[in-house]
Amino acid sequence: MQKYFVAVAGNIGVGKSSLTTLLAQRLGWEPFFEPVVENPYLADFYSDMSAWAFHSQIFFLSRRLHDYDALMQHPTSVLQDRTVYEDAEIFARNLYGRGYINERDWASYWDLYRSVSLLLPPPNLVVYLQASVNTLLSRIGLRGRDFERNISADYLSQLNALYDEWVSSFSLCPVLTIATDDLDFVQYPQHLDIITGRIEDRLRGKEILNFTPEKP
Repeated sequence: MQKYFVAVAGNIGVGKSSLTTLLAQRLGWEPFFEPVVENPYLADFYSDMSAWAFHSQIFFLSRRLHDYDALMQHPTSVLQDRTVYEDAEIFARNLYGRGYINERDWASYWDLYRSVSLLLPPPNLVVYLQASVNTLLSRIGLRGRDFERNISADYLSQLNALYDEWVSSFSLCPVLTIATDDLDFVQYPQHLDIITGRIEDRLRGKEILNFTPEKP
């Protein structure tokens, strides 16, 4: 039986964890979730990014590498909620660009990431979930995490730009891009059906045409 490794990528609040959960249930695969709650620096980071950005990103990189070993050893197909590539090439890069990670710390972090990432087997497929900033802010508000209340539209917009740039040049595996502003795969099973079908087709090597889902 073919074993697959599929990663779900996307900005804060786009629905990665929800889709990972639903796909795992639908496909019978093992989910590996982003360690947000476990990050001991995250609340401090959102209060003072300059002081805690480097610590937070090192934690995420360390946990992602730890999970990588577990998911590669797992006997069945797996789903990963956010990739190690996003941690470094989007979130850490954005913090460095905004001055929240200094030059010395960035050089150390990037050297560690590049050295380790070259040894990691890539996923069979990355599912990139897109959403506008307004949609992201709405979804972040609905899930009600206290430490996310101060996330700004500007911060999310910069991350969106970095995501689009990253996806356009990512070549380690195929990328399936899904615009989610008009999708609600949590409430409407037919939307999840569409996404599941596109993932299965892409894993089988079939070409995918863009679609616009009918609103229920």
